[in-house]
Amino acid sequence: MSAGGRLYKASELQRLLAPKSVAIVGASTREGSFGMLTFKNLHRFAGPVWTVNPRYDELYGQPCYASVRDLPEAPDCVVLVTPRDAVRGVLEECADIGAGGVLVFASGFGEMGEKGKALERENALLAHRAGMPLIGPNALGFVNYSNGGAVTFHPPLDFERGFDAEPAQRRVGIVAQSGALGFSLTQGMRRGQFFSHALACGNSSDVDVADCVAFMAEDPEAKAIAVILEGAPAPDRFEAAIKQAAAAGKATVVCKMARGEKGAAAAASHTGSLAGAHDAYRSMVERAGGIFVDELEALVDTARLFAKSPPPVAEGTCIVCTSGGAGVFLTDACEDAGVPLPHPSPEVEKVLKARIPEFGSAVNPVDVTAQVVSDRQSLIDCLEAVLDQDDYGSLVVPHPIAIETSIPRIQLMGDLAKKAGKPVIVPWMSSALEGPGLLEAEASDSIVVFHNVRHCMEGVASWWRWHARHVEPIDKPRLTEPSAGLSAHLAASAGGAVTEREAKAILAGYGVPVIEEKAASSAEEAGRLASSLGFPVVMKIDSPDIAHKTEAGGVRLGLRTPEAVAEAAREMAGVGEGFLVERMVEGHVAELLVGVVRDPQFGFLMTIGFGGILVELMKDTASLLLPATRTEIRAALMSLRSAPLLTGYRGSKPADIEAALNAIEAIAAYVTTHADRVQEVEINPLLVCAAGHGATAADALIRTKETS
Repeated sequence: MSAGGRLYKASELQRLLAPKSVAIVGASTREGSFGMLTFKNLHRFAGPVWTVNPRYDELYGQPCYASVRDLPEAPDCVVLVTPRDAVRGVLEECADIGAGGVLVFASGFGEMGEKGKALERENALLAHRAGMPLIGPNALGFVNYSNGGAVTFHPPLDFERGFDAEPAQRRVGIVAQSGALGFSLTQGMRRGQFFSHALACGNSSDVDVADCVAFMAEDPEAKAIAVILEGAPAPDRFEAAIKQAAAAGKATVVCKMARGEKGAAAAASHTGSLAGAHDAYRSMVERAGGIFVDELEALVDTARLFAKSPPPVAEGTCIVCTSGGAGVFLTDACEDAGVPLPHPSPEVEKVLKARIPEFGSAVNPVDVTAQVVSDRQSLIDCLEAVLDQDDYGSLVVPHPIAIETSIPRIQLMGDLAKKAGKPVIVPWMSSALEGPGLLEAEASDSIVVFHNVRHCMEGVASWWRWHARHVEPIDKPRLTEPSAGLSAHLAASAGGAVTEREAKAILAGYGVPVIEEKAASSAEEAGRLASSLGFPVVMKIDSPDIAHKTEAGGVRLGLRTPEAVAEAAREMAGVGEGFLVERMVEGHVAELLVGVVRDPQFGFLMTIGFGGILVELMKDTASLLLPATRTEIRAALMSLRSAPLLTGYRGSKPADIEAALNAIEAIAAYVTTHADRVQEVEINPLLVCAAGHGATAADALIRTKETS
């Protein structure tokens, strides 16, 4: 069931989602009723469609049965168009006769409060115990395009196009919690995008999105799966389904709504205000072997790239265009997405220069100009040369103007791409969204169309990463337990924070380098201790009740005399429990934030970003679920917009990235080792010095979990 437990096997959902017979319970003569609409939508269904209603002997020109018990045989899929209060009785009858599965249209269950939720749970439990998977309630239905099974009351949505398409064209399966949004995507069939299924789960009381993904992981027609997700009550089941699809060689492309949702209303750390449930979903999907897209408009195009394309032979791509402006737009999109644009090899460049007019360009992007387009052989020579270059995994050819004369060129590109074993990717830049050439491009086995330049290059980047991914074991660093006293203090502080000094001592025990510091109870003692550390120093208040010391006026930097330290301490007096005097680290290359918060659904979510006081303003962060491998941590760190600062931006010194990764891994190890006690951990900043000179935690926060 969707609330937890194992996924349904595809074989257990076969009768429901690929039925050979359908029964509609509650069908009537009322025009526009759900029963009548569903019956009409099933006119292409390959098997029998029976109606059930004790008030009729005949409906829609065929016998009508008084009860499901009276049907010629146990139906595979039973559609309930009955009122809410009649659902329970029909479910019991269906369970008694061994029906394959049930689809419930009725509303008024979980969406109506606790009483409705209880009734919904009872019905789902009854169906589940009977081995009779249930979709709904409050469901719109589903479509299986391979057998004419439009099991829905929705007005026809080009169902015929999908039924008539060749099986090889039905490449993508759609799964959605919102039936209306899922079905809206199927209208892409008007422009040649065909689907194997459109499955919607309604309230997901039993069969949910995870089960549907697992079902399509084993479906022979679906080559990729597109998912519209609202949320997953049991994220581990959804993750397992994505893994199952990936193991079958299928990419699951996920677009999640409710992006602004936060993991917690308030948190002690910067991390808590930066890391939300959306970040956790992204990390979970990508960790499982799925692809996460931020916009609904990117979902199907990205899924079709995975469904139509073989594994890439190289990460780079080549842009070949007839419009210099289109090439510039795509070049920008490649840079943003991190897609390399290698220059043509000397051999390829020689061919290009021989065939392209001198006012064109033989570099990447390649501008063949409109003049070459009119010369078919010249275009063939240019495209073949580019497709033959080893470090091009794909060819990107923008289509800015849709006219009849472009159709032969599209067909030519498809033939050349098929011969080369590489996809030609066409950003459709014309405002004629269904103009000449589109159907031919979508129908080609070797051409992938995108309707947005940015989505196109982000898709290409995801395509490479997905095929280049590998499962890496998680190697935890060697751990040393902190002192018994600190462990006891940590256990005793349930629901609260330990002091910065204690937090650093605990993390140091797990291999996190920390700044040398001394605790002082008075201004005079602080001044004396500063002299023993060596100047300059940093002065801080030390209190578990003050998480953000800078905002509270509890930090002074660059103090260079005992008198300055004592004066700073006197100004802070009464704010905290004491003072910390720290040796000041100078000459560091970057300041990072590394934080972990406990998400109520997913467990621990780590956030990495560029730290300091501007972290929440800049919001240049990346998040990943723990446990995580070093490779995953490195990828998150280097995905930051400011990552060039770590590698030596404009002549600056490169940072000690390996030392930073060591520290981040140690933080992750501490959290996962003490998962039963930790609520939140943050180092801000982690000072990263030049390559070979290490990294040091300048501030640390640990907040413990409340005990029940």
